[in-house]
Amino acid sequence: MASGCIVRLCRSALSLQLKASERLLPAVNPVHSTSRRNNSNRTSVVRCGRQVYARLYPVLLVRPDGSTINIRYKEPKRIITMPVDVSLLPEAERKARMRKRDPKRTRMKEEQFEDEFKIDDYSKFWKKK
Repeated sequence: MASGCIVRLCRSALSLQLKASERLLPAVNPVHSTSRRNNSNRTSVVRCGRQVYARLYPVLLVRPDGSTINIRYKEPKRIITMPVDVSLLPEAERKARMRKRDPKRTRMKEEQFEDEFKIDDYSKFWKKK
């Protein structure tokens, strides 16, 4: 227990010593004669390097039994539905759900065009007077 406290004290003293030496010693680079300053101007240029952002959005979670819960979620969505376990459903409902999953077959309608075009109705447009 005592050795852990001593190690922590040594580390904190070393970090304080390094911080003080950075402030007091001049810059090593001969091109830039100013010392390094960590202030608000530096942090405004650099982006925030978070792995997980704190913003959570209110979302409605729908359970398989139909009950709903308001939760906070990382993405802005309105509704999230939980998947239904098909093996636990009754046979009729399971077949109905499986039919909904199948691709719908559409019949190709053959369109019949009836030609009722009469050229005499439009001849007035190209006749010269």
